Amino acid sequence: MMASTTVFSKNWFERLCFWLLLLVFMPVVSWAAEIEIANQQLTLNEDGYALAADFNFDLNPRLEEAVNKGVTLHFVVDFELSRPRWYFFDEKLVIRNQTFRLSYHALTRQYRLSTGVLHQSFASLSEALRMLAHLRNWTVIEKSDKTVRPGETYQAAVRLRLDITQLPRPFQITALGNKDWSFNSDWKLWPATLPLPVASPASAEVK
Repeated sequence: MMASTTVFSKNWFERLCFWLLLLVFMPVVSWAAEIEIANQQLTLNEDGYALAADFNFDLNPRLEEAVNKGVTLHFVVDFELSRPRWYFFDEKLVIRNQTFRLSYHALTRQYRLSTGVLHQSFASLSEALRMLAHLRNWTVIEKSDKTVRPGETYQAAVRLRLDITQLPRPFQITALGNKDWSFNSDWKLWPATLPLPVASPASAEVK
């Protein structure tokens, strides 16, 4: 009995080691990004610094079908601003995200794109997607933020992704590992110099 138990334990341990090694060395399935980002920039507005960016994408048939059947899709724009450090990881100064909810209302036969308490309605899905594709005037750095300085250059990054964790539970299970539900961009990185505030006429007077 002891010998049988020892053999069983040895076989179990060998199988455990095998599966651990398989998980470590198994190649990770990677899919090309479904979204490309262009024309990203930070501009000065009355509240601070605002982000603008264009997202180039085509919604695949599976996601279009989901929207038309009443499933709300949550698209998240992530923004980060970092200060590069040669001796350690980059210092994250600003982390922001904004969620856009895309839905279809059968009674009105209109598509709605919402963020926070604001929303816009559209007669067609293509119109709603065009609005989503052009991000404008999103304040990502408040004027009162003292962690950044106007005129200095930082590392900025932005991405757009479909948040499958906010799908109804049955769809979450279906979406895991399913390419049809993979809708993300890579991080778009660029060196961003924060514009200097424009001096008012009063402050520009020569003493």
